[in-house]
Amino acid sequence: MLKPNIGTLNALIRITAGFTLLGWGTAALVKHSRRNYPLFSVMMGALKVAEGITRFCPVVYLYEERQTDDTFDEDVYSPVNPS
Repeated sequence: MLKPNIGTLNALIRITAGFTLLGWGTAALVKHSRRNYPLFSVMMGALKVAEGITRFCPVVYLYEERQTDDTFDEDVYSPVNPS
């Protein structure tokens, strides 16, 4: 199972921002249903609300995985200017 990787304050900020984007995007879609930007806004808002509720962010997860997977091997790594 996925462990929470964001804090409580961060989750509350994401929920607030997500509901704001959802509200704005929904209102814009009512007026202009043929535009793509409000639809994108609604999708991103829903994503932020879901991240806040579950306290799991896939971008943070990938960043943390990348940080732990990077191993510095001096034999393989050769700098461009070895001075």
